[in-house]
Amino acid sequence: MRLFISLNFKDEVKDQINEIINRVKSNSIQGKFVNEEHIHLTLEFLGEIEKNRLSLIKQIMDELEFRAFTLSLSKVGYFKRPEGNIYWLGVENNDTLFSMQKQLHQSLVDKGFELEDREYKPHITLGRKVRLKESFNSNEVSDILKKIKIDIDKVDLMKSEFINGKLIHSLIYSKPLL
Repeated sequence: MRLFISLNFKDEVKDQINEIINRVKSNSIQGKFVNEEHIHLTLEFLGEIEKNRLSLIKQIMDELEFRAFTLSLSKVGYFKRPEGNIYWLGVENNDTLFSMQKQLHQSLVDKGFELEDREYKPHITLGRKVRLKESFNSNEVSDILKKIKIDIDKVDLMKSEFINGKLIHSLIYSKPLL
């Protein structure tokens, strides 16, 4: 099964982020945009994992001893791609977030999980293969962006699968923060 560990958001936060997605979408000439139910912040993408390794992942998550915290967003950015860019919302530097991700990554590697070995750049994906109209100014969404505060009180293990051609993210396990 295809798994990832993420921070999921309350519905009101997803609504606010979806408002930004809709603004970007209305100013684009192409793109595949994230559905509101899929808005999250990935801590670690695990990929295809055998079912018998689930208990090990849960054990690693249970070893996280972090207090609940709040995230703020910083800007709209993108990763440049020839077929269209990946647009995202950046997250302001947060020591708890980076410490948690680093511990999670190291514990998973130590237990034999094969993970991407690149610098963690926390972001919330808005859309892929996006081409924007030249008239779009990302400052249009900065008023919404500055108001968004994301309270994080748990870490979730998620399964990603296609069912009848539709992407479904299902919660497998949730680790509450202190």
